[in-house]
Amino acid sequence: MPVVGGDDGPVLVVDPTRRTGRTLLAAGVEQSYVDVADPTHLRFEYVRRMAAVLDLAAPSGVPLRALHLGGGALTLPRYLAATRPGSTQLVVERDPTLLDLVVRELPPPPGVRTEVGDARAALAGQPAGGYDVVLADVYSGARMPAHVCTVEFVAEVARALHPDGIYLVNLTDLPPLVFSRVQAATLGTVFAEVCLVAARRMLGGRRYGNVVLAAAARPGRLPVRRLAARVARDPLPGAVRHGPGLAAFVAGAAPATDAG
Repeated sequence: MPVVGGDDGPVLVVDPTRRTGRTLLAAGVEQSYVDVADPTHLRFEYVRRMAAVLDLAAPSGVPLRALHLGGGALTLPRYLAATRPGSTQLVVERDPTLLDLVVRELPPPPGVRTEVGDARAALAGQPAGGYDVVLADVYSGARMPAHVCTVEFVAEVARALHPDGIYLVNLTDLPPLVFSRVQAATLGTVFAEVCLVAARRMLGGRRYGNVVLAAAARPGRLPVRRLAARVARDPLPGAVRHGPGLAAFVAGAAPATDAG
């Protein structure tokens, strides 16, 4: 199948089952998927869950100011540009080779700026209250770097968000979901409202996979009921933990801090 890139670096591979699909591989691992003809086609279920929060974050079509920490193939920036034209978006990606490949072969849509940089350093340079949504999908290999998992980092996210803004973070975990519990506790230290979204099978302790956390400074800001209904209809059915259910899930987990 056609491949672009290589020499031990990231590659884009044409989807043999969908002519307009492109998969971004980094170190042989699927990192992102983009349909060049239809940016609203989202292959990965965790991306669909993050997109569901974006869809419900504001009235349909209203532009958003978005900061993406971690770029991949710009799947969600493309989705947001298509569903909310006029949105202004900044994407920060740590891997210059990956970003160069993506920008060259899959040019960003209007309103999307990209820059190479460390997520935390870039976040520190953003204006206070400058974004309606901050999305974090930051990985080094198969792990989130420790410096983007702490209370201090999340406080910087809160500073960069509009008071009515939403923070979204993708993480990977395996049973018994210890990392997810710690991260939910970490977000809960800074934000007034947090919810967790994952596949039902994952919450049942039966599989490795992705967990999406959403957080907001204003209680009641997260569209929890509509989000739960949306993810329940997904081809890989999901569930939401919020309020007492999330508190029970998090019980006993200590927030992560820079001090360790």
